[in-house]
Amino acid sequence: MESARDTPDGPTPGGPDGRPEGPVPGGPDGLRGGARPGEPGGARPAEPDDLLDASTDAAAVVTAGGIVVGWTRGAEALLGRPAGEVVGGSAARLVAMPADPARVAGVAERCRAGMGWSGRIRVRHRDGRAMDVDLRVSASFRIGHDECFLLSAREQRQRWTVGQSVLDGFLTRSPIGMAVLDLDLRYVWLNDTLERLGGVPRDERLGRRLSELLPGIQAETLEGLMRKVLETGTPVTDYEYVGWSWADPHRQHAYSTSFFPLVDAGGSVTGVCYMVLDVTERWNARRLLSMVNEAGTCVGTTLDVVRTAQELADFAVPRLADFVIVDLLEPVLSTDGHGAWLTDAGPAPARPAMRRAALRSVREGCPEAVARVGDGVGFLPPPHGMSLLLGGEPILVPVLDPSDGLWQAEEPARAERIREFGLHSLISVPMRARNTALGLTTFIRSLNPVSFHADDVLLARELVARAALCVDNARRYTREHTAAVTLQRSLLPDVLTGGSALEVASSYLPADPTDGVGGDWFDVIPLSGARVGLVVGDVVGHGITAAATMGRLRTAVQTLADMEMPPDELLAHLDDLVLRLSAERGDDEAARTTAATFLGATCLYAVYDPVTRRCSIARAGHPPPVVVSPTGEVTFPQVPAGPPLGLGGMGFETTEIELAENSLLGLYTDGLVGGADRDMERGMARLGELLAQPGADLPTLCSSAVRNLVPVPQPDDIALLLVRAHALGADDVVSWEVPVDPAAVADVRGRATRQVEAWGLGDLSMTTELLVSELVTNAIRYAAPPLRLRLLRDSRLTCEVSDASSTAPRLRHARSTDEGGRGLFLVAQLAHRWGARYTPEGKIIWAEQEIPPPP
Repeated sequence: MESARDTPDGPTPGGPDGRPEGPVPGGPDGLRGGARPGEPGGARPAEPDDLLDASTDAAAVVTAGGIVVGWTRGAEALLGRPAGEVVGGSAARLVAMPADPARVAGVAERCRAGMGWSGRIRVRHRDGRAMDVDLRVSASFRIGHDECFLLSAREQRQRWTVGQSVLDGFLTRSPIGMAVLDLDLRYVWLNDTLERLGGVPRDERLGRRLSELLPGIQAETLEGLMRKVLETGTPVTDYEYVGWSWADPHRQHAYSTSFFPLVDAGGSVTGVCYMVLDVTERWNARRLLSMVNEAGTCVGTTLDVVRTAQELADFAVPRLADFVIVDLLEPVLSTDGHGAWLTDAGPAPARPAMRRAALRSVREGCPEAVARVGDGVGFLPPPHGMSLLLGGEPILVPVLDPSDGLWQAEEPARAERIREFGLHSLISVPMRARNTALGLTTFIRSLNPVSFHADDVLLARELVARAALCVDNARRYTREHTAAVTLQRSLLPDVLTGGSALEVASSYLPADPTDGVGGDWFDVIPLSGARVGLVVGDVVGHGITAAATMGRLRTAVQTLADMEMPPDELLAHLDDLVLRLSAERGDDEAARTTAATFLGATCLYAVYDPVTRRCSIARAGHPPPVVVSPTGEVTFPQVPAGPPLGLGGMGFETTEIELAENSLLGLYTDGLVGGADRDMERGMARLGELLAQPGADLPTLCSSAVRNLVPVPQPDDIALLLVRAHALGADDVVSWEVPVDPAAVADVRGRATRQVEAWGLGDLSMTTELLVSELVTNAIRYAAPPLRLRLLRDSRLTCEVSDASSTAPRLRHARSTDEGGRGLFLVAQLAHRWGARYTPEGKIIWAEQEIPPPP
């Protein structure tokens, strides 16, 4: 028998006599076998709380005579013997070692004393091989009348022992740098990996401190952490830092270091051990992700191409480079055409036409730059050409050599700056987005002694790619916004004139570029009889669709105004037009958007007559006009609001007011008075206060009011139309009653001729005589009395004949054989323009002539 070791087993389960209380585990899930038939204390299933649970161990119950009476599945698995083969037989045949009766008797006596026993024995497997097991024998207990012992065994597995050579090889060749320092933080041992990472030979390290060897890697901080470990005994794990080493002095590395105390057998701290792992790749990836995320909040904050380029340069200095230039292709900065080159387009010019969009340097004033912001440039790093912009990869020049023949030949000025300011490393990244070439961004280092490397190229590429998307978005938006503003301004009147009846001034501001141009509009329309039509409107939405809708409505208002409609009828016809246009919607999104811009549009239309100084006003959901008297009194006429255009089913009402000489009338859109708080009443009151300046210059007053009411860009368009009313003097208006008698034509014609000559318009006397003759003759023949002839001298000379008939005149083209029918044809040929308008009493036929400028 091999030398077994007798060890106390602690307190023995059971009662005071060391024997278990109650039956031992047994049954099909525990011990196989059990008490003899007819005897109490039969086997029972194992329970979790049993301290001698044999359900998972190789266990057996053996009587004092050596007979096996219980056998577990674990025992079957260990020795390969089923319960039927073992139970009832002698346990001695399971042992593969010589019998030792004295030893067995000693063990039994110990177990009877309630102490138990454990040791190592050799047993026989069913296949014949011997096995070493660790055996435990419990205190004795009784099953019926038999004294029994519970035996449990586990196969003894050989422990791996580490030889000194293996341990030395493990520590020396470990991929993690390791070192041991004494209580004074001086090196006493280090492995090969640490020697390679630091670049300092082992012999130079031993006996010296870290701060004496590598001052460039936060040595003081690291030694402070090691002192803390020595004082507290608490390890420090995964402390990351960045620094240089003699092994690679031209590149920063990131390291992860852990420190833990070394303790001897007596519990005393004898030194500190630290382990170092080079985590540069992980640190660079994390740095790249962090900087790209940070760039997302700093680059592209506005939809402005130049501002975005400058934000890229500002972000990269000094994070990545000491000097950054951003050059964009000319079409990118232009609002004409497509704005850039497609990379798959046809042949491009040999040298790009670019313009310097942004500069940034660690030196004040960017003295390294050859060109300033706004200058035309064509720089590409030699020997690269247009292929770099159209499809090339980023260019890395780790070491710039100004004496290089290519730089001297192609870029002599830049070669001189390279030499002067010590520019030593360069990265050039083409800016491309959505298959479109945009420009080139160049990163240069000078004060930073470390040259660019591959990791920096990755970072530069990501930064430029993000900025390129922002530049392309800004370029596209700028082009579309410019097109919308251009369209809207082209649809608004270039020159506004009110003749001698009105002084006119206007101001228009498009919406904030972030919201796009809107659909505000205004117009001044000359009407017959020296009257003037005034209109202002607002279309829902922004962009080109709103601008186009505004143009259609303005054209419609001009057409309806030429038909001499009163304000309420004009708005009614305009409302019907909007309803028809809104009904012409398709299923696509563009058609629905266009239809939506019509619905909810507002408009105000007014007609001022300088003869009577009366102004007729109607509005469709638009803010009321403001009137400032010659004394500075501000009023807002109570004009019925009416519904916005496109709702239908509701009428519009006309309100007539009288304007004193030199009164001010203001028409505006809600963007002017809405303000940030959208309080319309407060904005209208503020507008009235700003306009209450009698005698002020009208254009100055208009621009000042807009500037004070809207000091910063607003999300809505702003339009303001100011007119100062004047009346035609008595000397400029002459009228006569016309008898219903053909003989009266000659007398009326003579009066008109003499009046025209009295006004100093003798050149128009003959034409006026013919016009009066034809108009009066037609009225006598076809119209109903009373008849009246009126001459008006304004910016034009107007001849009007009124009657009580509502029959409209019709222009005829007489045949050569006809004796009549040429009257209105002659009027149309002689007059600048002519027409008819209806009044409550009948109609007025009028004809205008241009007054020649004075010599």
